[in-house]
Amino acid sequence: MSFAQKTIWITGASSGIGEALANAFVQQGAKVILSGRRVEALNRVAAQAPERCLVLPFESTDYPALPEVVERAWAWNGQVDMLINNAGVSQRSLALDTHLDVYRQLIEVDYMAPLALTQWLLPKMVERRSGHLAVVSSVAGKVGTPLRSGYCGAKHAVIGYFDAIRAEVEAAYGIAVSVILPGSVHTSVAINALSADGSARGQSDPNIENGMDVNVAAEQILAGLAERQREIPIAEGIEAMALKLRVANPEQLYSLTAQEGARLAAQREAGGSLDPSNIRSD
Repeated sequence: MSFAQKTIWITGASSGIGEALANAFVQQGAKVILSGRRVEALNRVAAQAPERCLVLPFESTDYPALPEVVERAWAWNGQVDMLINNAGVSQRSLALDTHLDVYRQLIEVDYMAPLALTQWLLPKMVERRSGHLAVVSSVAGKVGTPLRSGYCGAKHAVIGYFDAIRAEVEAAYGIAVSVILPGSVHTSVAINALSADGSARGQSDPNIENGMDVNVAAEQILAGLAERQREIPIAEGIEAMALKLRVANPEQLYSLTAQEGARLAAQREAGGSLDPSNIRSD
């Protein structure tokens, strides 16, 4: 599938995977709608090809604003061929220490926001009998790992929603639905992750720093989207193994994650800082 002249809408397009995807789509001749909160950063991404980029900033959890945002996106070229729900936030805290409001925020940003935007855009795609919906979930959407209880919950939920709407619209209306499962990709995801009290963590993790280059990840995602793959794993090493174990030998996977949880619990009981160096997935 060629993306030339296709209209691609990407949320969370100001940095990380979203920015890399925007750059890759522009290079393939697509017209790209760039959404996020940081207007200056979105303008920077758009500067590579301003004639083929629309900067459409909005707060992903501002649900009353979504009808107007969707109309503006659709009106730009008279259609949206693909929506990539990429905006999100991660977590770095044990459940024992995490405030309830942090869980609410993770659910709103990582689950409710992509659901709400998709719900507003979906009827337009159904009317055209054409379109492609995608969401960036995570390996953590399939594998429960320590320090990410709320994040895992939200990413599991978003997979369930998109799997269900695929069942409703793929054969009936010709709309593709793709779930993207990144593991450790070298971005600022860990720096921006929520701590137990909801503050930004402010530092990265070794696995993220040593993770897949973001442009390589974007290339793999584009290849999967071009083939209209229903599930697109972007994982290497132990993360790829974990996805396979989740299906082939879940008991072994549970034992491995429990060992890591025990190590972190021991650090907590000793009053030391938590070392996430063995943790995998974003």
